[in-house]
Amino acid sequence: MLATGSSTLGASHRFRDTLAGRKRQLHLTPVLFSELAVFGADLKTRLFHGGLPENLLSEHFPEKDFCEWLDAFWARDIQELFRLEKRGAFMRLLELLLTQSGQLCELNSLTSVCGASRQTLANYLGVLEATGAVSVIRPFSHHPQKEIVSMPKVYGFDTGFVCHARGWRDLRHEDYGGLWEHLVLDELRVHFEATQIYYWRDKRKRELDYIIARRGMPPVAIECKWKLKSGQTKHFPAFQSLYPNASLILVTSDAEQPYFNKRQGHIETGLSHLKEAVEMQFQKADF
Repeated sequence: MLATGSSTLGASHRFRDTLAGRKRQLHLTPVLFSELAVFGADLKTRLFHGGLPENLLSEHFPEKDFCEWLDAFWARDIQELFRLEKRGAFMRLLELLLTQSGQLCELNSLTSVCGASRQTLANYLGVLEATGAVSVIRPFSHHPQKEIVSMPKVYGFDTGFVCHARGWRDLRHEDYGGLWEHLVLDELRVHFEATQIYYWRDKRKRELDYIIARRGMPPVAIECKWKLKSGQTKHFPAFQSLYPNASLILVTSDAEQPYFNKRQGHIETGLSHLKEAVEMQFQKADF
């Protein structure tokens, strides 16, 4: 039996046990960086149009398709599976999360604009995460007196929907960095368990985009930059002062195979080799 999309949630309710050991879950992302050549698409179009195939291949920005998808998401997935009543509050929360995608998520600040309590918004966020509309990334912390320990970051599932929610009709140079960070997350979610992916931020607001953590092994810190020449890694030292055995990786759109920058003490790599770079660090730590 094969269940895809939100139907996986409906199917799980129909079984009397958890099917532990008898099922396999596969996370399907929008079109990945490594798949662009197959679609004949370039990276900037992928960031702007998103990675749903029809949207990616659209000659113009597919505004109408984004609106129709959101309407269908509420009418089919949310209503059939969860039967929520407050469409306005739910869709407003989704719109805000897409607009603020990649930022810290403080639900208390969204209650008035959504017209719902914090507990209701927390329930809605759980629904959005369960249906794959957003990815919730939690903080990495072993020094609670110095680090953020509970507030998550939330990412929209597709860069095209993020651009749509922000009202963009063209991309400026400064927009690419944040969208590139989303694409890196897609790559990480393909190769690593969701429970292994974190972000890091200390109480002095120094932050790293992603931390890959495996039990009993030093963490791997990942910083995303659009171009190598602008790849300042000023927060790497702060993280390494707390985690001296951590590995540091800078991933950019114009880097290629993993290269160790001896002067800066971190690895520089392109997205196609990110998994290889991370696994290499875990293998070194295992010896």
